[in-house]
Amino acid sequence: MAIRNKTPGELAERLARRLKPAGERRPADGWRRDSFTLPREMAREKAREFFNDFPKAAYMTEIESWRELSDGQIEFTMRRLPSAD
Repeated sequence: MAIRNKTPGELAERLARRLKPAGERRPADGWRRDSFTLPREMAREKAREFFNDFPKAAYMTEIESWRELSDGQIEFTMRRLPSAD
């Protein structure tokens, strides 16, 4: 027996529940993301460490986004594939 939706809104809600399991904040798009907020020099060091641990050629590592906060700290998100296997 097929599930019938009464309105387009109900269909949208049902599909949204499938795509985003309860408690998951980020979409399951296959990328691993790690966010940091550090002073400028420590942020540079952390990014270098991340690229050393997860080489771009194998993990497609990149700095997805970054910004300077009012207190001078850098907030940034590193993105990579979960595994190179």
